[in-house]
Amino acid sequence: MNHFLDIHTTDPADLRAMIDSAAAMKAARAGRPKGTPDDETPLAGHMVALIFEKPSTRTRVSFEVGVQQMGGAVMVLKGDEMQLGHGETIADTARVLSRYVDLIMMRTFEEATLLEMAEHATVPVINGLTNRTHPCQIMADVMTFEEHRGPIKGRKVVWSGDGNNVFASFAHAARQFDFDLTFTGPEPLDPERALDGLYTTERNPQRAVEGADLVVTDTWVSMHDPQSARERRHNQLRGYQVNAELMAKAKPDALFMHCLPAHRDDEATSEVMDGPHSVIFDEAENRLHAQKAIMRWCLGV
Repeated sequence: MNHFLDIHTTDPADLRAMIDSAAAMKAARAGRPKGTPDDETPLAGHMVALIFEKPSTRTRVSFEVGVQQMGGAVMVLKGDEMQLGHGETIADTARVLSRYVDLIMMRTFEEATLLEMAEHATVPVINGLTNRTHPCQIMADVMTFEEHRGPIKGRKVVWSGDGNNVFASFAHAARQFDFDLTFTGPEPLDPERALDGLYTTERNPQRAVEGADLVVTDTWVSMHDPQSARERRHNQLRGYQVNAELMAKAKPDALFMHCLPAHRDDEATSEVMDGPHSVIFDEAENRLHAQKAIMRWCLGV
């Protein structure tokens, strides 16, 4: 049984196989309606539970469509519809769900909740996002880079902004896929110390992006942040906005990514997001294909 909990806990050879599988499945679907099944339906007869303690657009839609394209059945469970960690322990919920479904995807707040689910489930568990990491997103990002620019190995990736959960998964990926990662952002928003050694830091964003093959950012504020925190983060991060001037310092063919949703003209300008460097909508689409490959790997089908 294979859980997909984090990029750094998954063998690099398995990660590479998933990227290759995702690319092949995407190519095989070219031009066909989104609702038609794949030629292969490896999830036929399988039931997948999608648990959302945090709301989502891309994660929910991409997983739900992916399961159906591969012939499986899916149920969506929201945190307020379950007794998750309230009337029932996470461990007992894991044991019960394992009697009903073949695979669990969980998008939650605390990493401990995900890990407890995986510890007690007798079916594979996928990390759809926690406050610490977002591995499914970075698998899609690696896939997107490689379909536009070839192998990511040895390339320079620059993250501008907050050292958040998405950055953490980029840092894990830097080691597993062997690319160079630079963080540029204010010291109070540095990544967690556990990631030390996986990236370099350059406080000056113009110097950081010199020679970059890929520039990445993320929203400055979370939907759960209070107004006071939003204002503070805007003040801290204003100098790290990805705009045309900053992109001009990167390589001429550098790509721009943002995992979305975006606050346009905050962390990145619309000029960049809609410009020739941007692959943000390819990136969003590839969540579907990357996650299909992850589900197949988890189930061994």
